[in-house]
Amino acid sequence: MQKKNTTVHLLILDPSQNDAESLVSLLRNSGRATRAHRVTSEEDLEEALRTANWDLMLARDLEQAVSPDTALSLIKRLDKDIPFILITPEFNSDRAIEVMKMGAKAAVPDSGNDLVMLTVNRELASLDARNQRRILESHLRESEQRCQLLLESSKDAIAYINDGMHIYANQSYMDFFGYDDIDEMICIPILDTLAPSSHEDYKIFMKAFAEHQEDGMALNCVAKRSDGTELNIVMRVSAATYDGEPCTQIVVQPEQNNAELEEKLKQISTQDLLTGLYNRQHLMDELGRVIVSAGESKETGGLAYIALDNFMQVRGQVGIAGADLMLGDVANILRDKVDDNMTLARLSDDAFCLLALPCQENRMADVCESIRKAIEDHLFEISGKTVQITVSIGIAAITENAPKAPDLLGRAHTASSDVRKQAGHESGNGIVVYHPAVYESLNDNNSVEAIQKALDEDRFRLLFQPIINLRGEGEEHYEAFVRMLNKDNEEVSPYDFLPPTGPSDMAAKIDRWVILQTIKHLASHRSKGHDTRLFLNVTAETIQDKTFTPWLSVALKAARLPGDSLIFQVREGDANNYMKPAREFAKSLRELHCKVSICQFGCALNPFNTLKHVDVDYVKIDGSFTEEIQKNEDVKEEVKEMVASLQNSGKLTIIPLVENASVLATLWQAGVNYIQGYYLQAPVPEMDYDFGDQ
Repeated sequence: MQKKNTTVHLLILDPSQNDAESLVSLLRNSGRATRAHRVTSEEDLEEALRTANWDLMLARDLEQAVSPDTALSLIKRLDKDIPFILITPEFNSDRAIEVMKMGAKAAVPDSGNDLVMLTVNRELASLDARNQRRILESHLRESEQRCQLLLESSKDAIAYINDGMHIYANQSYMDFFGYDDIDEMICIPILDTLAPSSHEDYKIFMKAFAEHQEDGMALNCVAKRSDGTELNIVMRVSAATYDGEPCTQIVVQPEQNNAELEEKLKQISTQDLLTGLYNRQHLMDELGRVIVSAGESKETGGLAYIALDNFMQVRGQVGIAGADLMLGDVANILRDKVDDNMTLARLSDDAFCLLALPCQENRMADVCESIRKAIEDHLFEISGKTVQITVSIGIAAITENAPKAPDLLGRAHTASSDVRKQAGHESGNGIVVYHPAVYESLNDNNSVEAIQKALDEDRFRLLFQPIINLRGEGEEHYEAFVRMLNKDNEEVSPYDFLPPTGPSDMAAKIDRWVILQTIKHLASHRSKGHDTRLFLNVTAETIQDKTFTPWLSVALKAARLPGDSLIFQVREGDANNYMKPAREFAKSLRELHCKVSICQFGCALNPFNTLKHVDVDYVKIDGSFTEEIQKNEDVKEEVKEMVASLQNSGKLTIIPLVENASVLATLWQAGVNYIQGYYLQAPVPEMDYDFGDQ
């Protein structure tokens, strides 16, 4: 089912711009986020159909530049799956039948908005179901190919039978029964592979399976190989399909005693089925044991995290089945290069691990280098395509001071990720060794204590970026940003380094530092004759802090700063997640005469709903629209529509991330009030932009 608020890409065929906008409003008022395009000519329609994807077309049955019948013919000619709904002045069954024969999904009278929306919702749900079916069919084909590869490479003897005849057998099955050719195997009844003494038992067993259909039912019987030798086996059966036909899958194993079976099950539980290497769970268990052993024996070991570079891109080229073949080849290369005392495991789709104890760091580095070079030099032949890949390897030492297994794995993973940061290794293909002394000093910023220390040592800096009125009204606005200086005197955002599950009061503490320092800067700046206003970003923690506005009131009075010189900016996501606190926050700020702005607007499924509950003065549209507006005509129209809607409700609009002059004309035509971005000025330590020179 299509989510109600998923953005609808809508084509409208209507001679009236106002009536077309009423259709858009109808969808939006019904909770549908909408990107709409009104068709103005046949060329316009064909261009739109060829260059973009559309979810729906609404057409009024009126005389206009492009008739509904022409539009339907064009959609059919271009073979597009776009639900077409004709809106008629009044219901006419003959006209409805006519257009539905041409491919329309429905014809509804203009008088009933509820009927229009019910029809729209039905057709969008049907379109979503069709799209999902296409995706699932594609996944099914890939899964079938993958299953076929797994069947063919499986060490278990597996066959499919129908009406007592083999219709498929994998290599292990043919080897088990002594046949060389699959064509020969397919001609043989299943009873011919069993000793005569087991024929009756097999018939009774299969009758019971047909009645109960319990997958995994087992029969102990005697097999007869092609050379006449007999062997006690266990045959397990399950319902299956092969080439779309229902059949029975059988898995044949030699009869074993319980000890052998338990050992086999134990081996299977620790094995990655695709590559035959150990799986993640076994590696983590083994790593935990090795760490304890290293602590007791004082021996040194090593753990290498081997990540395939650009794996998702490669998988996109060769498909899932091809990627599986490639991973099998990688596993074979790893086996050839490692020592006997080393443990190899597959961690995930694109990562392997190598574990050894005892193993000196230089020895582990040598082995990893041989792996790196062998994979770089290897040409993988996948479905007729030649593919080359590289690996980024991170090495972490195992000593008596080693942390717990997950943290040690994290060290190796961090080093592997850092390969791309090393000079000359932008795309990976290298080795980095994790040295705790170096990395722990680099990660000092990643803690609440380090942020507090930076605050105490005055290592926070304010930056200001101008926000320009496009209408040239000479107002002076800036947005304040905070940066923290790390040990290398590099500027980083302290918010980015807050622990995701850390104490929430640290974000509020940073907010208050920024606000207090900004008030001081602004008071000094305004004392020189500038009528400057500042945008200040606040976090969800400050929105929920009921002590904030009393504290702010005191700070404003102490600086003798008017409240309307500050504009507090909240993220759309925070406003949605904390709607009631955000509403109260905005209300309490207004009592201090401060203004309120919402940023990242338009990302929510129904962004205008936020504005119904949280009263704001400014709306900063999300930067993604700025990036798309020059490439996509639909986005340009959507931004114009959004700006118009916002301004009709009394909101001032801001467009951020303006990087070049080419977008300015579009923003001007859209009626945008303010712009911000590097085209004007990057964030700088001083409020020194010349607002008079615009």
